Amino acid sequence: MKNKIIATVVAGMAFGLPSAFSTETKKPNIIFIFADDLGYGDLGCYGSKLNRTPNLDKLANEGVRFTDCYAAANVCTPSRAALLTGRYPMRSGLANVLHPWQSTGIDSAEVTMPEMLREAGYHTGMVGKWHLGHHKEHLPLQHGFQEYFGIPYSNDMKPCIYVRGNEVESTEVDQTQTTKTYTKEALRFIGENKDRPFFLYLAHTMPHVPLFASDQFKGKSKNGLYSDVIEELDWSVGEVIKKLQELKLDENTLIVFSSDNGPWLTRGPEGGSAYPLFQGKMTTWEGGHRVPTIAFWKGKIKPKVYSGLITLMDWFPTFAQLAQAELPDNLMMDGCDLTDIILKNEKRENEEFYYFQGAKISAYRSGDFKLTLPEGLRKGNRFVPDVPAHDTLLFNLRTDVGESTNLVKTKPEKLAKMSEELEKFRNSLSGLKVKVSEQRPVDWPR
Repeated sequence: MKNKIIATVVAGMAFGLPSAFSTETKKPNIIFIFADDLGYGDLGCYGSKLNRTPNLDKLANEGVRFTDCYAAANVCTPSRAALLTGRYPMRSGLANVLHPWQSTGIDSAEVTMPEMLREAGYHTGMVGKWHLGHHKEHLPLQHGFQEYFGIPYSNDMKPCIYVRGNEVESTEVDQTQTTKTYTKEALRFIGENKDRPFFLYLAHTMPHVPLFASDQFKGKSKNGLYSDVIEELDWSVGEVIKKLQELKLDENTLIVFSSDNGPWLTRGPEGGSAYPLFQGKMTTWEGGHRVPTIAFWKGKIKPKVYSGLITLMDWFPTFAQLAQAELPDNLMMDGCDLTDIILKNEKRENEEFYYFQGAKISAYRSGDFKLTLPEGLRKGNRFVPDVPAHDTLLFNLRTDVGESTNLVKTKPEKLAKMSEELEKFRNSLSGLKVKVSEQRPVDWPR
């Protein structure tokens, strides 16, 4: 494992294997399916009355549905960096969205999830959106994946290309076929690796705008193009499940489904829903960071709803535990092992989360309470709606998920304690630097 320069593993992280999983058990296959800009309220199992998602609803009903799962960022690049490293994006310097004209990307010093799993004997493959740098040194094959096919950044960025391995395969991308193309590649990967442990990271481009659906789904839903796209994503999940069943791999495969951040609300009917949360993508309100998340493992995970706090960073140590893999040496990890949560009925070892707006900490959750720092008027634009100026805010998210009732005056002790903890964490990040964004060349394609 690569040597690291940052301090210690999270205190108290327990890695004793639970009784439901022993060292004698065959290592499970792991599939992580990631949607792009999917809202908290966009799936039937999370309350949507507009989108039909029978395959995901079935996974949720037969697995674990998490009500309080947080992406580490409210936009693409930092959220994906955090997922694949198990660390807040500030630690890797990837706190902002990367663009095709930039030369930076994920650093070779970072240890990624596929690197860790590959060393544990897994064959690692990725299909879909990468968005952690598109120059060769930053592409998936240089960061633990043995196979890669997909669009290396967001589908609204130009040029839109397909990359296979380290090479451009096509500059002509028919995005009406992207979900089907990704699904075909995922099924091929599963079939070719059925006889050995594998890790598949299937990172869909949809429902990031511009939206596209194939003829099989376009115009077939009850709620326009956005619903068409969501229902095609659900179909894709169903195809993966069918493939696992066909190959008799379903009882030895853990599937996790989630989204990188909240919905792009200013896109109107093409932007999804965060209901019942407030705001969406690019904000540190609940709608920006809280994401629908499901874990399914036939015969191993019992059906339940877990209402405690978890984060997408938690899947790094969880997969390490299940794969009997080594965590990075001398590395500050921010994720917590969820093995006892998904396989037994334990709770996460702590219930803390820090909300970042780029490199700045804007809010902090501890247990049921969320402290939000003061902010001036945030004038709306094509990315975010208007956000009025506000002073310090304190919410009880268990009783007020819409963040409407400020408890600052009635909970002074809670406010003081949380303010102190937030400041300690902020101080612990001193010295970390964000990768600098270059200016877009004037002749870059738009």
